[in-house]
Amino acid sequence: MAEGETLAALAEEARSCTRCSAQLPLGPRPVFRVSATARILIIGQAPGTRVHESGVPFTDASGTRLRAWLGIEDAVFYDASRIAILPVGLCYPGRLARGGDAPPRPECAPLWHPRFRPLMPAIALTLLVGGYAQNFVLGPGRVGERVADFRRYLPHYLPLPHPSWRTTAWERAHPWFGEALLPVLRQHIARLLT
Repeated sequence: MAEGETLAALAEEARSCTRCSAQLPLGPRPVFRVSATARILIIGQAPGTRVHESGVPFTDASGTRLRAWLGIEDAVFYDASRIAILPVGLCYPGRLARGGDAPPRPECAPLWHPRFRPLMPAIALTLLVGGYAQNFVLGPGRVGERVADFRRYLPHYLPLPHPSWRTTAWERAHPWFGEALLPVLRQHIARLLT
C-alpha cells in the first residue's frame, strides 16, 4: 500500500486494471466490492461468465447458495458498507479444456489484496470461500479438512467450500456442515451485521 493511498483511489485503479488482459478470454472486467466500514470480507475464487456479464459479484447459482448458507437476503449481501467482496482473481479467468472455470490469474491477489486489506480496518471476519481463497490466505491445504476444522480459524477466518452445484453431494455426505458449521456461521454473521 502506498502511503496516503485511499480506498476510493485504489478501487478505481483496480477497476481500470489491464495487467493480464492478454490472458483473459473475455477481456478485463474486475468485479469486487470494498468499503472502509464493512465488517465481513468474502474472499472467493474469481468471477464466472454470468458475474463477468453483470459486473456484480455472486450473481449466479453459487451466489444464491452462498447467501442461503449465510442466512441473509440479497439487499444485505450487496450492502458494501457491511460486506466487502474481494475475490482471489478480480476478472473472469476463462475455462479449462476439461470443463469448469480456470484458476484465478496468479498475479491478481498478490497485487491487490495486500493493498486493499489495510484500507478496510473494520473487517472482523473473513470468509474463505473455496480452495483458492483458503490457499491464498492460509497457505496450501485441503478444503475439506479446513472446513471440518473451522473452529480453529475463528474468530478471524471461516473456511467454506465453494458453493457450486458440485457441493450438493458433498453436503449430503457431510451433514455436520449444515448441523454444526452453518449455525455458527449465521450466528457470527448476525452479530457482525447488527
